[in-house]
Amino acid sequence: MSDWDAALYKRFERERTLPAINLADAIVRESCEKIIDIGCGTGNSTAVLMKKFPQAEVTGIDNSENMLCEARKSCTGAKFLRLDVNEELETLTERFDVVFSNACIQWLPNHRRLLVRFMNLLTDGGVLAVQTPLQAKHPMHKIITAVANGTKWRHYLSNIRVFYNLTAEEYYDVLGEISSDFSIWETVYMHRMPSHESIIEWYRGTGLRPYLNALDEEMYAEFERDVFRETVSYYTVRKNGEILFEFPRLFFTAVK
Repeated sequence: MSDWDAALYKRFERERTLPAINLADAIVRESCEKIIDIGCGTGNSTAVLMKKFPQAEVTGIDNSENMLCEARKSCTGAKFLRLDVNEELETLTERFDVVFSNACIQWLPNHRRLLVRFMNLLTDGGVLAVQTPLQAKHPMHKIITAVANGTKWRHYLSNIRVFYNLTAEEYYDVLGEISSDFSIWETVYMHRMPSHESIIEWYRGTGLRPYLNALDEEMYAEFERDVFRETVSYYTVRKNGEILFEFPRLFFTAVK
């Protein structure tokens, strides 16, 4: 898959950062010396952690050099490493008081094993803090999947996007097995979007990327037009001309 587009991702930075702020606010610790931000992207979540824990040493990791380049420019004072979580997480020799991951694990497989691996990075009494989009509940993911699986596109796009998230109940059971204490909750964000086009632009930076990589430029443009038509059909323009864009997300914190 081609590298992430940091500039495109940052166009909705305020909306993307709000869950990171809410997740960081849920971390209860009197002191914190070392933090790792897994899937730090452009560094927006890393900056949130540095503000909340100004005395801590914060390390951001991501597998996208494009994202890390932006993070290094916009979030000075943190350390950033390029690292593939699937293959290289165990190469980290440090242990951390907080392992933080905002909107990343939906791209990673085997969450039962993944959460154990995250826990192994913690000091005793350390806190794991995770937020992930609830894709199964999100209308846009349903729209994109329905278009991709339709008669027109399924020959080209069969099984292009794999959704790795567990259910809330499954996360609950896993956390109960691997932590001494945990909390789990869901928040639905009501974003104000200026247009249907802006929703598509949001997804160009995230959920549409696998389809962009699977199709040539002309075919992808046609696929995106089909998704756009379904988006217009689903989302009603409100009285002020904006779109109410509901975005459900799952959060949990767990203590080692």
